Amino acid sequence: MNTEAATSATPSRQPLDEVMLAMDVVDTLRRRERLVKREIEVEGREQDLKEHLRKIYQAQGIEVPDRILAEGVAALREDRFVYKPPAESFHVKLARLYVSRNRWGKWLLGGIGVLMIAWTINYFAFVAPAKALPGEIAAAHAKAAEIASSDRARERAEQLLHAGQTALHNENKDAARQVLRSLEDLRTRLEQEYTLRIVNRPREQSGVWRVPDINTRARNYYLIVEAIDPSGKVLTVPITNEETGKTERVTQWGLRVDEATFQRVARDKQDNGIIEENRVGYKKRGHLLPTYEMRTTGGAITEW
Repeated sequence: MNTEAATSATPSRQPLDEVMLAMDVVDTLRRRERLVKREIEVEGREQDLKEHLRKIYQAQGIEVPDRILAEGVAALREDRFVYKPPAESFHVKLARLYVSRNRWGKWLLGGIGVLMIAWTINYFAFVAPAKALPGEIAAAHAKAAEIASSDRARERAEQLLHAGQTALHNENKDAARQVLRSLEDLRTRLEQEYTLRIVNRPREQSGVWRVPDINTRARNYYLIVEAIDPSGKVLTVPITNEETGKTERVTQWGLRVDEATFQRVARDKQDNGIIEENRVGYKKRGHLLPTYEMRTTGGAITEW
């Protein structure tokens, strides 16, 4: 096989050291900007520029062939070894954004973290409880109905269930939550069993009277009572205040009685400081209201 033919058939490649040398020539030309400006812009002075370059390299002990010098000068003219930034495009912007990720990435991650925390708080504070409302209302009604032993208690449980279903149908979550609280209060009342007694301790009131706003000539009389369970413990009872309409959990409340009953209890206490007839009624488990042993409307107040 002919070696010369094989060699000529192979594409010629310039050795790497020559390329590096040509780049060095260009770099040298750039460092001597005034020389380049003066020599390269004047036609016919290219040879003088090459000669000047040869002397520079000879002073460093480097022999540079003429073709390398010529290639370096040509490369300078053509800006061959000059970096040219890519044209502005969408891909270039993405690349720059990626390169600068260390600068903006932490802020992005921080913002995502804040959004995730806000979403979590919103879900567990509002979304999840709202989804659980139908089941909670149904469960509270079932427990109250199971304990109820009187028609009145069962009717009240059904009324509250219907109110809760209506609120859910209308997507009124506040009203549905209020119904749930009412059902829980109802269950608490039905579970309790206690004796209703007039408070009779030193420095504590046993009764109060009020002048109603709509009739300043009248008086409403109340005995201050508390619920005592079979073990002698004072219970906390959900009581609806007839003056405000709000239901509150209290250990004492004012039970409305007529004037004759109020005055009789007052005389009983004034006699020797002790109310002998201090029992007002008894509430059985499963019943909504006590069985009263004194005349009363069943109305109550929670503040006096």
